[in-house]
Amino acid sequence: MPRNTRTPHDAVHHPLFARVYAKLSPVADRRAGVAAHRRELLNGLSGRVIEIGAGNGLNFSYYPGTVSEVVAIEPERLLRRLAVESAVRAGVPVDVVPGAAEALPVKSEAYDAAVASLVLCSVRDVRRALAELRRVLRPGGELRFFEHGLAQNRGQATVQRALDRTVWPVLFGGCHTARDPLAEIEAAGFELGPYRRLRVPAGRVPTPASPCVLGVARRPLESDGR
Repeated sequence: MPRNTRTPHDAVHHPLFARVYAKLSPVADRRAGVAAHRRELLNGLSGRVIEIGAGNGLNFSYYPGTVSEVVAIEPERLLRRLAVESAVRAGVPVDVVPGAAEALPVKSEAYDAAVASLVLCSVRDVRRALAELRRVLRPGGELRFFEHGLAQNRGQATVQRALDRTVWPVLFGGCHTARDPLAEIEAAGFELGPYRRLRVPAGRVPTPASPCVLGVARRPLESDGR
């Protein structure tokens, strides 16, 4: 168990955003191609998996039958209730648990894989959240990530940073558009595997949250004392 578990289970409370997200996210899955990215993200997983920021459970139906258990962490009350309903319809066992990514209520080295899907943009402390994922993964375990973040285009990145300092986090439940998930994952001690950059939605006018990365990282086999 983590030493510091002071973060309340319901510390994240964005009721208006949660209601809007619950309605619009299934539409985005269909129309913006997000469903296909979820399927790619989870393809080939097996064993015990932990997912942080599970939201309303849109990933659950894409977990392959080789997964023996999913522990899905969701701190927002409304989204967690919807995730429980999604878990009932999943093809693998899913246990939806209250908690924050920065203080995961699970044992160390207990999971074969971890999933971060469109969540690192909104966690309060990215480094702490990734340190927790590294803690709960077994050595050699995979971190599957599908995240939006900092644009490679300088002009778009400037716009993202300006939005993050002003209206974007307020309007979108604490989301930040200019975080750099690849750099953060490497800084947390993971070894980056294959990944690809993509734009969501593809072929349309980009939004500040359009630049995405989808890929795999691993906790090193040898402990470095972290």
